[in-house]
Amino acid sequence: MSTLAARRRHPAALFVVLLLALVVTGGLYAAFAPKTAKAAGASAEDVKAGKQLFLSNCSTCHGTNATGTTSGPSLVGVGAASVDFQVGTGRMPLAAPNTQAQRNNVQFSDEQIAQMAAYVQSLGPGPSVPEKEYTTPGGNAAKGGELFRVNCAMCHNASGQGGALTRGKYAPTLMSVSGKHIYEAMVTGPQSMPVFNDTNLSPQDKKDIITYLKHVENDPAEGGHNLGALGPVTEGMFAWTFGIGLCIGVAVWLGRKAA
Repeated sequence: MSTLAARRRHPAALFVVLLLALVVTGGLYAAFAPKTAKAAGASAEDVKAGKQLFLSNCSTCHGTNATGTTSGPSLVGVGAASVDFQVGTGRMPLAAPNTQAQRNNVQFSDEQIAQMAAYVQSLGPGPSVPEKEYTTPGGNAAKGGELFRVNCAMCHNASGQGGALTRGKYAPTLMSVSGKHIYEAMVTGPQSMPVFNDTNLSPQDKKDIITYLKHVENDPAEGGHNLGALGPVTEGMFAWTFGIGLCIGVAVWLGRKAA
């Protein structure tokens, strides 16, 4: 007992205890910490190639470690879906600072986009590129229309034609947008759009919304010209410009005839 007590009083005893505590803590963290995220089907070579593409084209704004700068946000944890959406729709790389990134010509191949997405996904877990099963039409268009009107129509218009927002921003049209990019926008929330995760809208709900939008896009206007399908905006303009103008013209014609 006296020997054990003496060892406890040894000047190095405290450092030994701290060292053991650090080793145990480090071991437990390595065992239970979340594993590094990896995009589905991506290899180590894809991640390496994606990093080189990122450093060459994106690091000026997002930083060499993708942790963000004053010119661009951090990309850690945004997931592969965010990269696939932003780069796949030509919004990124951003040509110049603006109120909102606009859809533009795509500057990279599908392979390069997948490689950059794999690299960003490796930085931290985030939404992955959706499976094709949920990004193609074939769901319930009626249910999708109901979900769209409840969750999306206040910004994108009931027919998905888009609309104006505050401070120069806008909700873009959803016509001629691929189902994959519509799905990715729902799970990543680009620009002013909120995030609709699987708790808000299940993958099947998202598929139903995509089905509805494709139905609207391909559905002919049986009642005549749809005036851009923008609702009361274009309809009101038509009424004022042509309707009231026609009434004034008829009134003038009747007045001259009576005279």
